[in-house]
Amino acid sequence: MPTTGTLNGLPGLITVDLHQVAANWRALAALSAPAECAAVVKADAYGLGADRVVPALLQAGCRTFFVATPDEAEQVRKLAPDVVIYVLDGLMGGGGPRLADIGARPALASLDDCFEWAALCDARDRVMAAAIHIDTGLNRLGLSAADVSALAADASLFNRIGVSLVMSHLACADTPDSPMNAKQLVAFEQLRAALPAAPASLAASDGLMLGPDYCFDLVRPGYALYGGQPTKGLAAPVQPAVRVQARVLQVRDVAPGETVGYSAQWRASDHVRIATIAAGYADGYARAASATTAVGGGQAGFKGRSAPIVGRISMDLITLDVTKLGENAPRRGDFVDLIGPGLSYEQVGAWQGTIGYEVLTRLPRRFHRRYIG
Repeated sequence: MPTTGTLNGLPGLITVDLHQVAANWRALAALSAPAECAAVVKADAYGLGADRVVPALLQAGCRTFFVATPDEAEQVRKLAPDVVIYVLDGLMGGGGPRLADIGARPALASLDDCFEWAALCDARDRVMAAAIHIDTGLNRLGLSAADVSALAADASLFNRIGVSLVMSHLACADTPDSPMNAKQLVAFEQLRAALPAAPASLAASDGLMLGPDYCFDLVRPGYALYGGQPTKGLAAPVQPAVRVQARVLQVRDVAPGETVGYSAQWRASDHVRIATIAAGYADGYARAASATTAVGGGQAGFKGRSAPIVGRISMDLITLDVTKLGENAPRRGDFVDLIGPGLSYEQVGAWQGTIGYEVLTRLPRRFHRRYIG
């Protein structure tokens, strides 16, 4: 536990365990073998910091990375000059030259993308690798079945672009018994058969938990790399790599009948001790986790015990009921856990009415970051 002497004047601390990130990648690689295990490091490595995460994964053995944007591709290229980089959002309308200069491979998700990339290959007089992204039922990005048929009819197109990967994305892989999973698996196998022979990828963090039929040649974990549990009822062999702690600013006594927080929607029924901490919705802890007298909210942790949030979460402050912690309650200057032992990404997300993925990508920018490993 950090002390006030080591973090004077700082509102909070985010600890990222790079050893654990690397261990998670190795565990997922073993689970999905013989498929290659890539790493999705978009959104600043899901909020953990791509500048630290990418080198750790590279050292662990990862050689293929997925990002969303050209800026992210450029960052990964500077950190890892020799790896394969796929850009999930594709060409973004005219972005091909920059991706080609970076040496990144777009995920071509429309006929326009395919023709644009082919024209760029012609202009540069070389075949440049790209992924073909087909839609199998998610109806988000991806070539439709009709688009795939149109591409398959133009054999010359694939002599101009280098198809290095055929990929799709599952809609319901977080729910293993959803019939949508098997439906998309069949659609993927049928559609990829019409395209040039190339490595295939269908599974992200949740999909690779569905078994070897879904792993194909390459899996693309993101959330699970950082210790998230993406699939209901199936525990991934990973552990959380992030701990978030906030400073206690004040501890006060509140008498029966008094209220706490904006709108006065939480009222003390007995004598309580309230700890106010330096975090709020500006730090990514959603106001939805607030508590009223009638409805409970989220919780924080201190020395292995929990303290409920009471009252409204405000922009910079959260109030906790620490009465039941007695003499072991936190004091001014101590740190309490917002994410950590007993407070999983998924549980914290549920309190905030969202998912663990969003919790990670909203990690507080105002908190000090410490990397171990």
